Amino acid sequence: MDSFNAVSMNWIVLIVAGLFEVAFASCLEKARISTGNAVYWWYTGFFVSIVISMLLLMKAIQTLPIGTAYAVWTGIGAVGTVLVGIFIFKEPISFWKIFFIITLIGSIVGLKAVAH
Repeated sequence: MDSFNAVSMNWIVLIVAGLFEVAFASCLEKARISTGNAVYWWYTGFFVSIVISMLLLMKAIQTLPIGTAYAVWTGIGAVGTVLVGIFIFKEPISFWKIFFIITLIGSIVGLKAVAH
């Protein structure tokens, strides 16, 4: 695989890593609101998700700059977790919450655009 394809593939890997960050944050919330043995299943999901997320991040930074990759990874996690909070956990929504989600998405896209 040539260098360009490796970089392109690692952007996909990084996006998937960010989605697993959303998964581990969501598992923490589900564990918090669960009772009985369900709590342990959600904590297991948390640990599995965090390990997968970190392994994928490690893979992505083989060809992507660490500063950009980390910022995009956390940005995907932040935006995704806020959206899960709104749509799944029925957290309150406001103009400012939407405004800052949009600015965060713009920042993620901007970092991707200027990455070398």
